[in-house]
Amino acid sequence: SLCAAGEPNLSYQELKDLKKANVLHIDVRERWEIDRSGKIPGSINIPLGELMEALQMDPTEFKEQYNQKMPSKSDPVVFSCLAGTRSKQALGFAMSLGFS
Repeated sequence: SLCAAGEPNLSYQELKDLKKANVLHIDVRERWEIDRSGKIPGSINIPLGELMEALQMDPTEFKEQYNQKMPSKSDPVVFSCLAGTRSKQALGFAMSLGFS
């Protein structure tokens, strides 16, 4: 299940369309879940337990750790997980840090 602030629930097709517009997709599942179930192409994996720290990192450190440019507070970001609970939490964390 996928979450974005403007549209709390997205379909996979909506995500694919958003990705064409350079939306950062963060998968907040645990690494073992990615290993077991696979990764959505173009997503980066930041387990929910690491997310608050990751979103407050120095941009250089973020790039080194996640091999991706750190999003700015105004960049469009989509979170996903297995059922939607963690992605909603991730959205709340991001918004509490000032992400729009």
